[in-house]
Amino acid sequence: MASTLSNPFVSAAIPAFKCPPGTKLFLLNLGILRGDEGWFLRGANAYTASNPNPENKTRDLISLAVLIDHPEAGLLLFETGCAEDLDVKWGAPLTDVFPRVVYNEEHKLPNAIKACGYDIKDIKAVIFGHLHLDHAGGLEHFLGSDIPIYVHEEEFKHACWSAATGADAALYMANYLSLDKLNWKTFSEESVDLFQGITIRLAAGHTPGLCIMQVNLDKDGTFIFTTDHYHVKENHLMRHPQGWLAREHSAWFPDALIKAKPYYE
Repeated sequence: MASTLSNPFVSAAIPAFKCPPGTKLFLLNLGILRGDEGWFLRGANAYTASNPNPENKTRDLISLAVLIDHPEAGLLLFETGCAEDLDVKWGAPLTDVFPRVVYNEEHKLPNAIKACGYDIKDIKAVIFGHLHLDHAGGLEHFLGSDIPIYVHEEEFKHACWSAATGADAALYMANYLSLDKLNWKTFSEESVDLFQGITIRLAAGHTPGLCIMQVNLDKDGTFIFTTDHYHVKENHLMRHPQGWLAREHSAWFPDALIKAKPYYE
C-alpha cells in the first residue's frame, strides 16, 4: 500500500529548522561490503597504453544506517542496510561481485539498534535515501507492520518498475519491496520537512529518486547523510564521478552537495 505525504510544517507555530532539544542520533554499523573500485570511481582500474594491466584495486564500504531518537516523532531509522542472509536473498553472482567481508552478530540491524539502548520494535518510521538492495534489504524486519516507510515518489516508482521488469537488474529486489506488507509513504517535492529539524532533499543521479537527509541538532549542529550520492570521498571532495553504479550522471553532477552549502553553513 502506498500513499502520498503532505508537508506537516505548512502551518507550524514553532521554528521547524532544528530538532527538539533532547534529540539523539546514532550511527549503526551494519557490516562492510567490498567491490571493485570501478563501481565507485569513473575510470578506475582502466587499461591505458602505458599501464595495460593496472593494479586491481578494491574498496571496502560500510553499510550504514542512522537511528534518531526524536522527542516528538519517536524512534526513527534512516535506511536499513542489507538483508541478513545474503546467500538466500542475493545469491550469486551478487555475493561474488559485492562480498560482505565483515558481518557478525553485532552488525545485524536488531542487534545494532539494541546496542544503542533501543528495540527494533520501537521504530516509529523508516526513511529511505534510496531503495537499492544494500540499503533497503533490512525492510525484511518490518514486513507486516504498519510503520510508515518514507521514500521519494520517483525512487519508489523506479524501484518497483525495476524489480518487476529486471530493467535495472539485481539492484532492486521484489523480496523486500512488498506492496501489501509495507506501509509506503511517498512525496514528490524536491525538499520536504519530514519531522521537526529533519529535512529530506532530492539529489538524483545514483538513482532517479535518491534523497539526502539533513538533521539539524539543537546543540551539535547539522549532519547531512548522503546515502549513495557519494560512495567514496573522491566523489565529494574531488567531484570525481561515480563509476559503473552511476545511473544519471547529468543529474548527479549538478546535484553535487556543494549546491546545498547554504543549508549547512
